Amino acid sequence: MDLQKQNAPTPAAELRASDADRDRVADILREALAEGRLTADEHAERVEGVLHAKTVGELEVFIRDLPAGHRRPAGPASMPAPPRVSPEAIPAEADANVVAVFSSAMRRGRWRAGRRLHAYAVFGSVEIDLSEAIFEYQQVVIKAVSVFGDVQIRVPENVSLRGTGGGVLGNFEVSPLDSADPEAPVVHVDGWAVLGNVEARPKRGKLVADILERVQDKVDRKLRKHLGH
Repeated sequence: MDLQKQNAPTPAAELRASDADRDRVADILREALAEGRLTADEHAERVEGVLHAKTVGELEVFIRDLPAGHRRPAGPASMPAPPRVSPEAIPAEADANVVAVFSSAMRRGRWRAGRRLHAYAVFGSVEIDLSEAIFEYQQVVIKAVSVFGDVQIRVPENVSLRGTGGGVLGNFEVSPLDSADPEAPVVHVDGWAVLGNVEARPKRGKLVADILERVQDKVDRKLRKHLGH
């Protein structure tokens, strides 16, 4: 018997797929559908294949023709997020409110994320997408309340994400995330789900630029405006 061959590490593609692996691929497929890279039928067919895949290699087949399927995390390992600032450091009044009562509301695209955002879904749905937002502060608080409704929050892959809350006959779920950059934004999701759903997780393939560059850009713009007067 060839002991060396027997003890050789198993190739990554032959490793058994975990639920987290399937979720990662499903997220990429969902984004591809939203971007128009896949038709609805193609998306449904691939998602069904993902659910039945047994190895990592079988999962990769479904995303090998998609740009996000070739991205790999780079840089050092993740680090614990910096401590949360004191409550007094962030105003109690929200910079923006997103409210859906028997309706839907969303905030996404290129927008400025302040220090505090409130999201309320009452018999409705709210979507908060920070994947293309401009972070002018390192710590951002989102208060999310769902009553017979749904609040979905998405953040870039390279920020830190924390959650504090719970559900009353509902679901409050925040997928903790640690950025490799200690200066990266930290998004805190606080709230409750009453017979509803609050969910926050990273958006695959979406990255935010260095927060220090964002802040410096803000300072430069204010300086130019001041000198212009």
